[in-house]
Order: sequence, then C-alpha cells, then structure tokens
Amino acid sequence: MKEATTLSKLSNETHCCFCSMQCGVEISKDENTGKLSSKPRQDFPVATGRLCQKGFNVAEHAVHPDRLMYPLQRSYLEQKGPLAVEWNRTDWNSAYADITGRIKQLQRTYGDDALAVYGGGSLTNEVSYLLGKFTRVALHSKFIDYNGRYCMSSAAAAANKAFGIDRGMSMPLSELPHARYIILAGANVAECQPTMMPYLMEAKKNKATIVTIDPRQTMTSKISDIHVRLQPGFDSVFINGLLHVILNENLGNLAYINQKTTGIDELREAVEPYTPEYVEQLTGVMCAVTRTIARGYARAETGIVLTARGLEQQINGVENTLNYINLSLVTGKIGRKGCGYGAITGQANGQGGREHGQKADQLPGYRMIDDPAARAHVAGVWGISPDELPGKGVSAFELFQKIDQGEIRGMIVLGSNPLVSSPDNQFVAQMLEKLDLLVVVDMFETETAKYADWILPSSSFLEAEGTLTNLEGRVFHRAQVMDLPGECKLDITIIKELAEHLGKGGYFQYESAEEVFAELTRASAGGKADYSGITYDRLKLEKGVFWPCPTINHPGTPYMFKDGFHHTDGKARIHGITPKMPAEPINREYPYILTTGRLANHYLSGAQTRRTEGLNRKAPVPIAEVHPIIAQKIGLKLGDQIRLTSRRGSLSFHFKITEGIHPTTIFVPFHWGDELSINRLTIGAIDPTSRMPEFKLCAVKVERVEG
Repeated sequence: MKEATTLSKLSNETHCCFCSMQCGVEISKDENTGKLSSKPRQDFPVATGRLCQKGFNVAEHAVHPDRLMYPLQRSYLEQKGPLAVEWNRTDWNSAYADITGRIKQLQRTYGDDALAVYGGGSLTNEVSYLLGKFTRVALHSKFIDYNGRYCMSSAAAAANKAFGIDRGMSMPLSELPHARYIILAGANVAECQPTMMPYLMEAKKNKATIVTIDPRQTMTSKISDIHVRLQPGFDSVFINGLLHVILNENLGNLAYINQKTTGIDELREAVEPYTPEYVEQLTGVMCAVTRTIARGYARAETGIVLTARGLEQQINGVENTLNYINLSLVTGKIGRKGCGYGAITGQANGQGGREHGQKADQLPGYRMIDDPAARAHVAGVWGISPDELPGKGVSAFELFQKIDQGEIRGMIVLGSNPLVSSPDNQFVAQMLEKLDLLVVVDMFETETAKYADWILPSSSFLEAEGTLTNLEGRVFHRAQVMDLPGECKLDITIIKELAEHLGKGGYFQYESAEEVFAELTRASAGGKADYSGITYDRLKLEKGVFWPCPTINHPGTPYMFKDGFHHTDGKARIHGITPKMPAEPINREYPYILTTGRLANHYLSGAQTRRTEGLNRKAPVPIAEVHPIIAQKIGLKLGDQIRLTSRRGSLSFHFKITEGIHPTTIFVPFHWGDELSINRLTIGAIDPTSRMPEFKLCAVKVERVEG
C-alpha cells in the first residue's frame, strides 16, 4: 500500500479471515516499522488461546503493496484476455455510471436475467444477504450463486434430505472429547482446520478410537488408530460394508431406529450384498478392518462422524454423505452427549454464506425460493410484491455454461476468484472473455480480475464490521480494526451505491452493518436458519449464539436433534445407497486418478496467502504427490518433473514420492492460477442434486518430463 496503516480506535480484536474455525485474533502495530502482527485472543470459546500459521500471518495480505486503492477500468485493446490488460484509474461516480449504464443496456437488449452475480463463502452474513437482495431486487435477475457451491453443497443437500435441515455440525466442537469413537472421512483437519486438532487430541487422551478415511496419509491420519487408505470414489462401497456388519450382527440401535427414523428396510436391502469380503474385492480394504471399525463404532457408548470435501466433491457426493449419516442414525449416535454428525465447513463463512440468499434456489433464513410462503415473507421484509421476486437460478459452474449458451451477458464477481477455483478452468476463462461486461469487486487483481472490464477496490476483513457463522453454527460478531485505505470502499457500500445508480436505492437505505443484520434477522424469522433472536449486543456479550435462535430470550441451539428432526413427522430419513461410478472412470489411456485438496499454509485460490510471505515461502509452487509404484513405472529421477494429462489439458509439476498415497492416485493442491492451476485438468461434471463439481477424481495419464 502507498500509505501508512491506520488502526481503528474502536477495537483491535477480530477473527482470522481464513478457515471455518474463525479463531479470535488480536492485532497490534509496531510503531517503529508500521508492521501489523497478530496473536491469539483468550476470550473466544472455539479455539481459545491458539492460532495456526495462517492466523499468525493473517494481517499481512491486508497491507500488501498489490492492494488495489481505486477503481480501475480496462483499456480496450484488440483482445480482452489477460495478456491484453491495461488499466486506467478513474473515480467511483464514473465507474458506477459506466457499469450501471451498461447493465441497463444489456438488460434492455437481452432481459433481466442477462446479468449474473457470483459471490463468496468468506463474505460476512450481511454482505451475503445484501448480495442476494441486490441480485433479486436491484437487478431483478434469477442468476446468483457462489463459490460455496464448490465447498458445502453436497453435505447441505444430504443434511436436508436426512434431517430436514442443514447446519454443518449437529453439536459444538466441545463434544468431541466426550466421544469414544470418531470417524473422520475425507477430512484433513490438521491442515485445513488446525486449531480443531486439540479437540481430537483431548478425545484421544480420553481413550477415544479415531478412524481416518482418506486416499492419503495426512497429518490428520497420523493421530488415528486406524487409517483406511481408500481410493477416491469408493466411499459408499466401504460404508455399505460397515452398515452390512452393523445390521447383520444386530449392532444397531433398534429402539432408536423404530422411534426416530424411517427407511431402514431400504437400507437393509441396499447393503445386503456388501459383505466385508465383497468390499475387500472392490476396495482392497481388508475385511477384518471393515468388521473392526463397524463393531467398534456401533458398540462404543458415544461416537461422532465427521465428513469433509474428500467424499463430498464428487458427482455422487450427496449419496456418499447420506451413507455416512446412516452410520449415526442406525446406531442412535446423534442428538445426545458425545454423539453427532458434522460436515466440516471449509470456508470462513461457508455456513452463513449459504443461509441468507447467495445460493441459486434460496432466500434468507434458508427458505426455498420456489416456496410461495417463503417468497411472501421475504418480499414483505423487502417491501416488494412476491411476484417481483425472480425464480430459481443455476449453480456456480452452470453460470458459466449459461454464458456459453448466450443467456448470461454480464457478471458481477464479489469476493471470489472462480477462474482458479472452478473445474475445467480453461473453459471458465473462455466464458469470462466472452462476457460483454465483467465487474470484479476485490482487494487484488486476481486471475479472474484480469478478464474484468472494471475492478472495484473492496475492504479487507480488518476494515469491515459484520457477523459470520462458524462450522458449529455459532454466529459471532467481527469488529472493525483498521480504517479503509486509499479510495477502497466496504462491500456493503459498493452494493448500496450500485443499487442507487440502478434506481433501486430506496430498498438499500442502511447506515451500518448492524442495520443490515437487523433486517437479515427479520427476513430469516420463521425460516430453518432463524436468526431473529440474535442482535449485535447479544453477540458481543455472549461471544456467539448458535442458530436457530427464534426469540431474543432464546438461548440458541448448540445441540441439534435432541427432540427430533425437522421433517414434518419429526423423524430422520435413512437412505439406502447403491454406489455409482464416477463421471470419468480410469481406463488404459488414462489409468490414474487425479485428486485435489488444500495445504496448511494456503487458503482457497491463494489470492491472499500467496501474497503473505511467511506462508507462501513454505509452498511457493504446487507439488504433486505420487506413489513409488507410479514413479518407478515412468522412471522418475531427481530433477525431473511429472506431466499430468486429462481430457481437458496437460500440466507439469514438481513431485514428491510417498508411500502414503493410494497407488492409483495422484494428489495436487489447488491454490495456484495460470500454468500452476490444477483445475485446468479437473472435470466439470456435477452431482445431480447438489450441483457440486467432481473435484476429487478425474482420469489422468502420467509421464516423466526430463529435468
């Protein structure tokens, strides 16, 4: 940045902007060097007194010299692509006038739905709410979705099917030490949510058995008692084996099944063929291991099942998740102490971001947009007729397909970098280039922003007050710590002022984030995600409140499902799952599986962490992990690189040979863009229910590139 950092006089306490733990952070400034530093706060009840490496470096990107300080307009050269970038500085009024003038022209020519909005899972609840309202009221478009579609949508769809409601975790993290058996599936907590590890270590100290299910041996699996190195795509096969043992050996909780669930007969039929011996033939997991885990979990007094992206980011992700939920239901290990099911949210506000209107089919409070009663309620809060609300749009990746089909002609991207985070991102790049108007609201010139017509400089987490909802479902307040630099504006301000220039300013009359939150709570009242009993004063006093919280005197709901489930009959739904093939099975030409994931020192597309020296120097480039069998087969030598080729492209990487990965699988982290972006190779196939892309497996061939 070109100017000195100015700390706000209001507070120096905030929350880490990265993972879903949202640890408490205290920011301080060295008066001699001007450098910002962070240390853990002791008062936030989730990760009290702890930070990971990202937390200790959390402030650095906010004062990085790459930080954008004023609106930038592209100079129109012969081509629009990233190699033709030339920016002109301009003022906000000129930016708003040009952007809204072009929006109006596109909508006059092609209709209201010619404009789309693409949001993010790290935005505050207030910004998430306003972005949905802006799309539907100011733009009157049905096309809005967000990058949380790539993160939590399969778990959300499964929870709604099974429980009738989606809150990532059915219990607080503080219940983990009380569980005697914990299954972690597709979850690398040690790298993705490091400050959650002490809960697991305390459980181990209390003699809990921990099982990890992952194709890689990770930092998380090193603390496990049993590690199942499962090939990607075989989760439901393996879980059917566990359920087969539980049901055939009468280890289920029959009283709970009969009183609290429906669907057990369907499940019995589905799992009957999946004997441990048959599962061993399909997966290579020894039948003794399957029996040991099934018996251990079923017989344990208490138990918790936690899932994450490993099994969810597949075209069968919803069914995989439902099968893991089945484990909790058939054993009655949910809704009581030391028990529960949880999907571990990945992004900072992945939970709240999907509750208040960023998803294509949802209105605030987790209401469905095609529900007449939901439409009437939200329209009443917004002061419009229900008939004025658009209908259901499409998912994040499908927005780019709509560009290809000519339905979407302009897009506003706020707080996201879809060119790096989307699958098959060369296709996404072509679609961004095809747009008649692309507006990116961000702190940096990201890979996506290189295709923009306008970049509007936004606020960092240190400069914006608001609320977020962590992985437990705990809503908390995040204070402003730093004044806005340069000509940057708050996301709320940008949305409000764009609405004013579109002639819809009367619907966006807010003086503060707290006013936005107050309206959000009214819009959510009576919905599944009911925040109506939550206020800023409560959040500051109580250090967070669990939703649902329907009245000001309600204590919040740390424990879900104590008194039943959210289907009309109060019962959970058990689902019999017949495992299905992935979108792109391996064959002789493409004989290996590519899977992607995160590293401990990076976050999402790396736009922030690649600009944080203390984090980036530990992993400046992605490293492919390969099994010794593959390395030997292609003759890898020191100094070589490995070339991975899918049906969508080819990339070369440095490599690491490790026996801790399934022999058929290659792992590459996804935090980089351009020639280092592994999502150039991933497939755009999506789950038919959640619309989640299949990031976790596609077929590749592997070659040696001589050093």
